[in-house]
Amino acid sequence: QVQLVESGGGLVQAGDSLTLSCTASARSFSRYTMGWFRQAPGKEREFVAARISGAISYADSVKGRFTLSRDNDKNTVYLQMNSLKPEDTAVYYCAAAEKFGTTVAQYPYWGQGTQVTVST
Repeated sequence: QVQLVESGGGLVQAGDSLTLSCTASARSFSRYTMGWFRQAPGKEREFVAARISGAISYADSVKGRFTLSRDNDKNTVYLQMNSLKPEDTAVYYCAAAEKFGTTVAQYPYWGQGTQVTVST
């Protein structure tokens, strides 16, 4: 069982930066694919980014602006978000999986989510 706790959400202005963190309680953290997803009001949860040693993927909408990094010694994954836009407003979720993937269904472990609001 993997437990995930996100932090770092908040209210920012368009163009600002924000970093989300997610700490996992898991043995062998480094073997898990760690992903970030987001869900805007009235929309389905969507893929943002995922990373495991040797593989990384970003949604087209965030490429060049968001960076997923991980510190395996701290069991923590980060999402650095730059040049934020109002359309990035959503609840952001950290997720873990034993295999690399980019779909919601591939991730059995989820955090509680953290709200990111980008104002104009």
